[in-house]
Amino acid sequence: MSSRLKEIFSIILPCFLSLALLVWLFLTIDYKHMWLAIRGSDMRYMSAAAVIFFLINFIIVWRWRILMKAVGLKAKSLSSIRWYFIGLFCNLAPISSVGSDVIRGLGLAQEVGHKPKIFASIVLDRLSGFAGIVILAAVAFIFGHGIIANKLVILAIVLMSVISAIFAVVLFSHRIFSFACKAFAAWPKVKDNLMRLHYDIVLLKGRQKRGWEAIFISVGAQVVLAIEFYLSAKGMHQNIPLVYFIIFSPIVCVVTSLPSIGGLGFREIGWVYLLPLVGVSKEMAGGLSLINSAFTIINGLLCGLFYVTTLSSGRIQYPQTDPCLQRPSS
Repeated sequence: MSSRLKEIFSIILPCFLSLALLVWLFLTIDYKHMWLAIRGSDMRYMSAAAVIFFLINFIIVWRWRILMKAVGLKAKSLSSIRWYFIGLFCNLAPISSVGSDVIRGLGLAQEVGHKPKIFASIVLDRLSGFAGIVILAAVAFIFGHGIIANKLVILAIVLMSVISAIFAVVLFSHRIFSFACKAFAAWPKVKDNLMRLHYDIVLLKGRQKRGWEAIFISVGAQVVLAIEFYLSAKGMHQNIPLVYFIIFSPIVCVVTSLPSIGGLGFREIGWVYLLPLVGVSKEMAGGLSLINSAFTIINGLLCGLFYVTTLSSGRIQYPQTDPCLQRPSS
């Protein structure tokens, strides 16, 4: 498959998946009833939920900056916020969250240099976020297993725990990472960049406190997100205990990272499957997820607007002497 076809496929696939899942959703639920439930929402709760949704961005930037310091990277707060926000804006395009990470990494590298350290901080940011998701889901499920005994929920939590552990072992073990990189022996530049990324990530070994801080912030961010879903449900006149959202929200977060347009489609299917397990109708679950998809879109647009309004030639400097930017291998 040529590179051109791969680019086209990488754009079409997320669009197709989001559209197909939404079509399936509307074919399986009473969309008229769902729309009436959305129209009858209490705007006080919805407004509070929307504000909380946006404020979570700053919690995540805070986590990212802690990990930047852990790998010895210095960047201005405004630059970090700006490029994180443009990444969220690009998340609305069919490039997946990984693509948006690449964009924010390359953008920040243009300003401060040290590309390997930047991408090491992004990898650690994702890993700590995933660790926070797993920890919160596992703890919540332990205390709530008596009210939710679904095997698929258990399987999802166990699977997330195993994947998180495997990633941590591979990234922090020089022997295992070096062995895995042998698969890229035919592409020495790629292998060299991966090893430099690994060396920067290993810097966290001597700064475990920073790593635990990031994981703690990740758990807090997930709790705040669960509260946002809880308020959205209250806005739709649904009295759903907060513990359900603490258990389900991490699972849905993982699902929405799959190729799609800002998680659209996967988010809806996730909630329409999970919330009926605790007695919520599919129409209400679908409405709740669509409202949060709207929050995601509005959030991305606001982040794009923030990026544009804080952008000026005087604030951007392109370092000319950074060896990381001058080497063709970078």
